[in-house]
Amino acid sequence: MDSSLWLVVAAVVALVMAGYAAVLLVRVFRARRLLLDAGVPLRSKALFWAAVAYTVSPIDLIPDPVYLDDIGVLLVALRALHTAAAKSGVDREELPG
Repeated sequence: MDSSLWLVVAAVVALVMAGYAAVLLVRVFRARRLLLDAGVPLRSKALFWAAVAYTVSPIDLIPDPVYLDDIGVLLVALRALHTAAAKSGVDREELPG
């Protein structure tokens, strides 16, 4: 295989992962908006801000062409927000995702 083909494949994979990270970031923001008045503990709100800061930060565990760490952090934040919302009485149907 030609090296330019591998470069194209790598670029497409990086774009797909970046797009998935962007979708997750939007879902985190939507979930946070629903949880503002839900009595969610400060720890869950801090996790939200930590996930957003890590995602947009240029410092990563894995270099930025690979967004697996960003996606993982966003998934953990979404799960934590949904769990906190369920414990505070917000219906699961009201939460995005």
